[in-house]
Amino acid sequence: MTAVTPLQSVHKKGLFGEHYKKKESDLLNITEVTDLTIVQIAQYKNSKINLNNLNIDGLKFPLQSSTVSSNQGTRILWSGPNTWLVVSKKENIVKIISENCSDENFAVTDISHSRVIIKIKGLKANEVLKKGCPINFNEFKKNKCVGSVFNGINIVVDCVDEKIQTFDILALRSFGESLYHHITDAALEFGYNGI
Repeated sequence: MTAVTPLQSVHKKGLFGEHYKKKESDLLNITEVTDLTIVQIAQYKNSKINLNNLNIDGLKFPLQSSTVSSNQGTRILWSGPNTWLVVSKKENIVKIISENCSDENFAVTDISHSRVIIKIKGLKANEVLKKGCPINFNEFKKNKCVGSVFNGINIVVDCVDEKIQTFDILALRSFGESLYHHITDAALEFGYNGI
């Protein structure tokens, strides 16, 4: 049995919006990101663990607000004081986290099935996000993340690459379809490729 992705019934593939006579490389790419594990880690107040000595998949926990530690397969997003989101392609990431984050010091929760991730990539990606989100995307850099809203939907924005303007937008699964429609509607002006 295969899992039903949050956007399976609404995500359409193909060219949409103002794409006529534009090179495909100039269009935005919008896709649902699947097959990732999302784990929330919260350090208990009475924990005595020094976070500088911990790492997950070779990555240190980011200790500054709105920062991300990343490698090819895993991203650790700072999401609040002593709270992080681990987003990973690795199938055994939950085991890796459990080996490094003991039950006495951390609450570890797999939230993969309760979230949707929409990736938007292209030269006008930040312009699309500006239409529904109050963040200053002109100053948003690679490996930065922030919790915000997009047209009233709570989201986490993760800047994967600032040069190619690649953003992963995380939201609750129950708001996935509405978020997808808001993003694709905002992208029509620039033309986009549903992948």
